[in-house]
Amino acid sequence: MAEIINLKRARKARARASARAEAAARAARFGRSAAERTRAEAEADRARAQLDAHRRGDGPAAEPDPKPRTDEEARPETP
Repeated sequence: MAEIINLKRARKARARASARAEAAARAARFGRSAAERTRAEAEADRARAQLDAHRRGDGPAAEPDPKPRTDEEARPETP
């Protein structure tokens, strides 16, 4: 005979498992210490500087953007 299950409990258990998986993904994405964030930012800056140092200076693509645009500046204004 088949095992009888409570559908309400099964739904809740599935929802809890989904929430745990989402929490783990968010913790991996955002849950870094300040030192880790600073180190990653410094590594990215160093890599960007190294790449810029190896560019050829014969065109507009070789010139770095003087001020990168933020998300607010990139969005068009809505009336």
